[in-house]
Amino acid sequence: MSSTSPTLDEWKRLYDLMAQVKELAPWEWMEEDDIFGVQLPGAKEPGFVSVMGMLGEHFAVAVYQGAKGLGGFWRMQSQDPRLTPEFILQIPQLQASFEDREMITKEDREVMKKLGLKFRGANAWPQFRSYRPGCFPWYIEKEEAEMLICALEQLLDVAPRFREDPSILAPTEVEHEYLVRVNQNGKWIDSLQQVTFREEKTLDLLMDEAALERLRKMMPGNMTLEIDLSMMSEPVQDKAYERPFFPFLLMVADHESGMILGVDLLTPLPSMESMWSEVPAVVVEKLAEGFPPKEIHVKDDMLYLLLQPVAEELGCAIKKQSRLKAIDRAKRELQNFMGGRGF
Repeated sequence: MSSTSPTLDEWKRLYDLMAQVKELAPWEWMEEDDIFGVQLPGAKEPGFVSVMGMLGEHFAVAVYQGAKGLGGFWRMQSQDPRLTPEFILQIPQLQASFEDREMITKEDREVMKKLGLKFRGANAWPQFRSYRPGCFPWYIEKEEAEMLICALEQLLDVAPRFREDPSILAPTEVEHEYLVRVNQNGKWIDSLQQVTFREEKTLDLLMDEAALERLRKMMPGNMTLEIDLSMMSEPVQDKAYERPFFPFLLMVADHESGMILGVDLLTPLPSMESMWSEVPAVVVEKLAEGFPPKEIHVKDDMLYLLLQPVAEELGCAIKKQSRLKAIDRAKRELQNFMGGRGF
């Protein structure tokens, strides 16, 4: 646990609230999409509370953070059953869950020991985790504990009322309007707030102008290139960051020959946006080594957006494909070499 960890009093409050949530068992009548918001005093955006467990498998309370987290939740619902772990790990959220003993870490047990808590049985062990885009689920920090405490407190208020009157969380005539609990003069009250799902903020794309000029002189190109950016499945931990993260593998391949022309590992820290900003420069530097494209093939929507300006600069086509023959084959070979790990 770090210096930003919750205080012992905050941990005690979290475990006390989880005991109350377990006794209430709101998953018996609430589904994941029965969502409401909680607005902390001074916070720019609400957190959106979702209860999991109606199917009897994973009992948890998630707090999707702001419009970005809520938008990710709804995209996650629409993706099922094509949902991937990579997608889930890029949705900013907090989770308070009930786990089996083997899921509880040494750090979790240290807190329980200090509080004199003992648990026994399946789905009996409370656990609190923070999900940040591109990172491994990690221990919550003090501000995140405060958000979870408020979310659990308000769940204990809203869930019984929803059981008696499901209309309190029903869609209104206003699109994207939600019940949000707000603290007014020290008292929590219901309010209705419309959520605006903003477009992703403009990225400051980095570029090596010298490499771009070298590449321009090679155009028009005659190669069909496949380019892919994918998250690795094994987290790593860097000395500069306490929180483990998942590196992203950027691959460039010749579509015709299947030859891999370049491989780079990118880091999604301090943010996914900072990593995305690097991508055009890394690609241009690789292509400037003598691989002028006639056409670029990608699978990912974000990569398509990131490389569109590059394609326009070079005067080449960029196309979205459902498969990247050369890169998909290289990934399978790499996965086999790594004993099934890697993607």
